[in-house]
Amino acid sequence: MVSNNSANHFRRIDYIKITILGFALAALWGTFHTVILQVRLLDFVAESEKNTYLGLLTFTGLILAMAVQPIAGAISDRSGFGWGRRRPYILLGAALAVLLLPGIGLFDSFIVILVVYCLLQITCNIAQGPYQAFIPDLVPEGKRGLASGVKSLLEIGGGVALIYPIALFMDRYSTSQGDSWLWLSLGALAIILLGAMLVTVLTVKERPGTGGPQLPLLPTLYKSFKIDVKANRDFLWFLVSRLLILMAFTTLQTFALYFIMDVIGIANPAEATARFSIVAVAGMLAIVYPAGRLSDRIGRRPIAVTSGLLGALGILLLFFFHSHGSMMFCGGLVGISFGAFMSSNWALATDLVPKGEEARYLGLANLATAGGAALARLIGPVIDFFNAYSLNLGYSVMLLACFIYFIAGSLLLMKIKGRR
Repeated sequence: MVSNNSANHFRRIDYIKITILGFALAALWGTFHTVILQVRLLDFVAESEKNTYLGLLTFTGLILAMAVQPIAGAISDRSGFGWGRRRPYILLGAALAVLLLPGIGLFDSFIVILVVYCLLQITCNIAQGPYQAFIPDLVPEGKRGLASGVKSLLEIGGGVALIYPIALFMDRYSTSQGDSWLWLSLGALAIILLGAMLVTVLTVKERPGTGGPQLPLLPTLYKSFKIDVKANRDFLWFLVSRLLILMAFTTLQTFALYFIMDVIGIANPAEATARFSIVAVAGMLAIVYPAGRLSDRIGRRPIAVTSGLLGALGILLLFFFHSHGSMMFCGGLVGISFGAFMSSNWALATDLVPKGEEARYLGLANLATAGGAALARLIGPVIDFFNAYSLNLGYSVMLLACFIYFIAGSLLLMKIKGRR
């Protein structure tokens, strides 16, 4: 069981117990946003409108994620369950998500897929908002950079663990080799999410929840999104910079398959996208743990700023070179950037959140995470518009936008004064 008494009682295995759910959620959304939705949409939308529909689908769901996660975190902060403030919501949200997954494969309708996807976003964020408070709740302050590194390591591992096999399954599904390949993909995700939820609920030990002041529902909802600007100005700069940099990363992830299909011209785009993702993840895995440890020594901001500028360099190279080899090199460069950013940036978030409101403020950090992911999807119609004007011009516009996001986000990080 995870102990929360002191630094001496927090063991190595405890870092895994409090972050294993992140592995499952990353596996779910990594495969959904990289392969599954892209291939599934081609079953019932026009080829010339695929970027538009993909962007609108994921934008709608992520707007819901932005709303749900801070509310779930705030309610969790004031909960009084005898077995903790976080685990009841993790159990509820993850269990409902497992039940919803089959809906992605049952219906060939954009509207139905949209509804199921939105419900998945709601249920997963009911679990994720409270789950994210485990680090400030349970980890000694001097080890939060390490814990954030482990969290990022597992999330990156989750994002890559199933991406290649599921890409192969979805390539077979897209070439009419049977619906069983789609169901195999969805079933694997359901098993991983269910297993991670059970490990979390059964092995993490929290203090019994005492809850905060019991406000009525509407004031609670309002308070969920309220930020004390004067006391938490650094947190606002953090939110804006995180939003911009994650917009860049998410744009690449979302439209990579169509970029590879249309610009690089590879015959099996799902498999090629998986290879690109694996190279990127190799870069992430190489850097994420040492970046978290290093941020405990020299501070979060220098590593986060450097990672953003490195991502801009990767985009610049991808803009000028469109071969398979250059694509893979840029994937590794962007992966290193993403790994360093996620590890140091989340450690920065745990430094900046106020005491007693950890889950709510880390839920508000999801305004940047999900908000950046949602806004990134709006470039889908822009890509289709410019592609209609000139062959593949839309993808050049997309890369230019990503470059601007990286530079602006890195500069805004400089306005944060540093660790509390």
